[in-house]
Amino acid sequence: MRKIAFVLLAVGTVWCQTVETLVEGELPAIVELYRRVHANPELSYYEERTAALIADELRRAGYTVAERVGRYSDSTKTCYGVVGVLRNGSGPTLLVRADMDALPVEENTGLPYASTRRQKDERGESVAVMHACGHDVHVATLIGVGRIMARLRDRWKGTLILVGQPAEERGAGARALLADSLYERFGRPDVVLGLHTDAEHPAGTVGIGTGPTTASVDMIDVTIRGVGGHGAYPHTTKDPIVMAAEFVMALQTIVSREIPPREPAVVTVGSICGGTKHNIIPDEVNLQLTVRTYSNRIREQIISAIGAKAYGIARAAAVPLDRMPVVYVRPEEHTPPQHNDTLLAQRLESVFASVFGRENVYRTEPTMGGEDFAYYRLGGAIPSCFFRVGGVNPARYEQARASGEQLPSLHSSRFAPDAEPTLRTALRAMTHAALALLGRR
Repeated sequence: MRKIAFVLLAVGTVWCQTVETLVEGELPAIVELYRRVHANPELSYYEERTAALIADELRRAGYTVAERVGRYSDSTKTCYGVVGVLRNGSGPTLLVRADMDALPVEENTGLPYASTRRQKDERGESVAVMHACGHDVHVATLIGVGRIMARLRDRWKGTLILVGQPAEERGAGARALLADSLYERFGRPDVVLGLHTDAEHPAGTVGIGTGPTTASVDMIDVTIRGVGGHGAYPHTTKDPIVMAAEFVMALQTIVSREIPPREPAVVTVGSICGGTKHNIIPDEVNLQLTVRTYSNRIREQIISAIGAKAYGIARAAAVPLDRMPVVYVRPEEHTPPQHNDTLLAQRLESVFASVFGRENVYRTEPTMGGEDFAYYRLGGAIPSCFFRVGGVNPARYEQARASGEQLPSLHSSRFAPDAEPTLRTALRAMTHAALALLGRR
């Protein structure tokens, strides 16, 4: 029995050395590719160049590639989804997904490869663009894993599907790919994997958890309508700016006073816009909200409360009935909560512990962040797991811990992953995960 165990350990060690050698060999090129993607970000719905890069790289690695996969509910938009398929005999089918869109954020990292790019958004306005959520790491990792798995074909059997997904930040990309018959065209996966850069843990660590992982998210547009006029004669108006201010404050009581304390929920006002000049009371104010929950019952309760508070404030201000507020929940940007399959997550946690050491694998807690990755699991019909890769420079992380300093979060203009160790960890983690699911040890 001891001899058999020794042989198995030796085989496992050779396996690891093969993966580690390939990762180190690919790493310089993948870091350079990452910097290129970081310096050239593209907003959701406009990821044409990033998609072309992924498609080109996967073709070079030997994958059969399809471009412009996906169909948005708005037929005027082009979906830049990329699907690369590598078939390697009979066996399970694994889908690995990476999102590739960036955010309308002006970068303030001081990196030599920092983005200075501006792009027109859906409204035609020129905005600064930045990879402030780590999707550049995800793109580079997808390509690196694609290269490595192609070179390890003697180590696994089955089908590997690599997906470059657009519009994650808008909650629309995953649904667009599924609406375009993703599984019918390329194969229904037995397992779906995804990863995300973590702005709160050091590079070299991997986080994974079972059960609830990311929240349900809804994007809501609210228009507070009043009756505009001259700033000198407010009594002749119904001021929507004042009503909007009341509305923002009233929203704060929904979670604190209407939702049971044991239920996680967040309501955020991300944008408020109204008026054009100092002395003009406008006709309306537009707000953009997000609602984050884990329970559909709580979700519906909060959305109803938002409408009730907007309506109540308007009625209290004696706004004409034909000028009542408009509350619009964007169905195309809803994301459901992600639940990691328990057995799958436990299996991968064991793999990561053997590769990185138990001390470098942390348990993730449910986050109020959202991810349209959840759509790929088809409501739980397909086992899925979404894990995290630490992205903070280790010395910087320890310094922040010692001082109590808050590190730049995802979506911050100052967010900057420590590129080389983050990518090394991401490549190792996803490759070992793929081999654990497809490999024949």
